[in-house]
Amino acid sequence: MAVLTTPAGIAIDAADVLRRRRGADVTGAVFKWLLIGATVFATAFLAVLLAVMIVDGWDVLSGNLWYFLTHGFSQRSAGEAGIWQGIIGSLQVALVTGVFAVPTGVATAIYLVEYAQGSRFARIVELNIRNLAGVPSIVYGLLGLAVFVKALEDFTQGKSVIAGGMTLAAMVLPIIVITSVEALKAVPSSLREAAYGVGATKWEVLSRQVLPAALSTILTGTVLALARALGEAAPLILVGAATGFLRFGDANMLETFTGPYTALPVQIFSFARLPGADWGVNAAAASVVILVLVLAVNGLAIYLRNRFEKQW
Repeated sequence: MAVLTTPAGIAIDAADVLRRRRGADVTGAVFKWLLIGATVFATAFLAVLLAVMIVDGWDVLSGNLWYFLTHGFSQRSAGEAGIWQGIIGSLQVALVTGVFAVPTGVATAIYLVEYAQGSRFARIVELNIRNLAGVPSIVYGLLGLAVFVKALEDFTQGKSVIAGGMTLAAMVLPIIVITSVEALKAVPSSLREAAYGVGATKWEVLSRQVLPAALSTILTGTVLALARALGEAAPLILVGAATGFLRFGDANMLETFTGPYTALPVQIFSFARLPGADWGVNAAAASVVILVLVLAVNGLAIYLRNRFEKQW
């Protein structure tokens, strides 16, 4: 194609560039507003959901909240029922989930990125992990019932906090691995090369440079994965979370990890299936509590990301 060097040719070329640039700007503006619309829709959907739950559970939230938060489940009447056991059970399950899932997930990601990167084995493992991230939670419940409950019968009562936590750990493990892998891959290779250039060993590069640089993203993904685990009910029901009255007797806190348990999502399910409007009010109030809890965990993830984030 001939290059026009005359004033008329230059003007034609400039007009063509401006015309294409205006078209690109229109496309970019449309895409920008589509993104804004999607964000507004998602925020509005959450706001409407929270508002509906508050309105439906207002009788409990406004006049009986402290009793509701500090007393256990009761089937005698909705006014005597509380969610204290569910809150404690959810925190215990989240603790067990974190203990089993976080070290395993981060260690797996380190191996895939730092030691087996580019190998056929690493590609196969990553592909399977990404597929596992899309498996429905009820399938993990069946896994927990068939594996963890049976395996722990000799050490606990089988259907225990430990079995529930291990089931949820298996469910969130792919998410933690994927997040950690992407965080480690995002660390500039120049950082590794500079450390190797001054004589650092593989472990020194990994522990003092790569992991601190990827820490913010790893923490964010881990906390968000645990937030998902907090809201799961189906796997816990399958692995034995109590849906009715639960008594701990004289068991101490450590013994409750190996005995009967419940969780906040399971209690919401229990409230919702009981007949009567009062139980529906309890279910809505408990839903508000768990939404606030999940939002608090998400806020923690944002704080950790901002606290440890590094700019390159």
